Amino acid sequence: MNILIKDVLVLPMMASGREETLFRGCVGISDNRIEMVGHDDQEADRFRREHAGSLCEIDGRGKLLMPGFINIHNHVAMTLMRSYADDMPLMPWLTEKIWPFEAKEQPDDVRLGAELGIAEMLLGGTTTFVDMYWMQSSVAEAVCRSGIRAVLSPCFVDNRFEEFERDLMTVMDTYVGNCDGRIGVMIAPHAPYTCSSEHLSRALELSRRYDIGINIHVAETESEIETIAQRYGKSPVVYLRDLGIFERPAIAVHTVYLNDEDVAILKQYGVSVAHNPQSNMKISSGIAPVVRLLREGINVGIGTDGPCSNNDLDMWEEMRSASFLQKVATGDPCVLPAYEVLKMATVNGAKAIGMEGQLGEIAEGRLADVILIDICKPHLCPQHDLIANLVYCGKSSDVDTVIVNGRVVVEQGQLLTLDTKTLCRDIQTRVEEMLRRH
Repeated sequence: MNILIKDVLVLPMMASGREETLFRGCVGISDNRIEMVGHDDQEADRFRREHAGSLCEIDGRGKLLMPGFINIHNHVAMTLMRSYADDMPLMPWLTEKIWPFEAKEQPDDVRLGAELGIAEMLLGGTTTFVDMYWMQSSVAEAVCRSGIRAVLSPCFVDNRFEEFERDLMTVMDTYVGNCDGRIGVMIAPHAPYTCSSEHLSRALELSRRYDIGINIHVAETESEIETIAQRYGKSPVVYLRDLGIFERPAIAVHTVYLNDEDVAILKQYGVSVAHNPQSNMKISSGIAPVVRLLREGINVGIGTDGPCSNNDLDMWEEMRSASFLQKVATGDPCVLPAYEVLKMATVNGAKAIGMEGQLGEIAEGRLADVILIDICKPHLCPQHDLIANLVYCGKSSDVDTVIVNGRVVVEQGQLLTLDTKTLCRDIQTRVEEMLRRH
């Protein structure tokens, strides 16, 4: 499909430099890429002539166009457990509630839960997400049906390694290269405290064999730090470094508790960090040293975590929380300003998944994953600084249009690829049935 978005305010979000200048112009999409970014009507007319007869035009007046959000840490099918296990510390949360519930899950449960979470993300302007969960082949089905882009990370703990290997092979053999190229893969050991060094080494070998990255929870809680120190006499970051994990492209999730050596290792190996501020607050894990990591040149993106530990998948809330948390943690109201947070949710996310220069920017040749924001809303006016308004005032409900891979999937705030009312009804019925299972 060819799409011309005309008379729209454009926020390019370019990775190189501090390109935060807004301009009014037009954007032309051909097939799955941005073909034209123009500043005047003449460029729009030229694109219109070149694609006459096969062109959809979108009126951008009153709207802002920017790259879609990249949510770099999620457990999307955990929509099934939204509000099921709240107000608990991490380890009892996992061992007493989450893992027993997950033992009841079947592939179709995971697919349905993933569809619900994907619907929520698309409606809020997220065009790519990085998932970490079991039964990722079922999540892949939901990705294909919904039109979103995803990096799927089959996950394992020690007693699920063989199941993980089968899931990984299914995702790679069946889905990678299909679904219009919208699915990528990483390997996801759950955490240093749930995976033995033997299984971590086996996962590392698979990462090398298939040339895919590694996605792992790291240094999330003080109890994790204590556990790894007792077992191995090291911090989790040093332990993973010594095993060779960071020799592969990697996303380290959370990284709340880091010492100087840990930070130096993340920088040396080019590890990307997934910051999940609301999840860290809810489980009382702590505040990740995001300002320090960014100052050291470490790539930091934003994730929502799963809809059981957050409890939503709203990148707008996550951006605002990320900025406010760093301001209060450092005692400096100037740190993590609005534009830098937007970069974390777009440009930095693209870099974390190995798609720098492909996603997260509005520029010719980039993949056409873009969103249109309705900026004629009371909470977004007046517009002394529209970028600050987006981060500090923006809401998921402001998203009007979402385009992924050149395809319109949300139009005038309505999801076109999934039936949300049916999904909500089916999820409630499914969860009630699951709770009756032995």
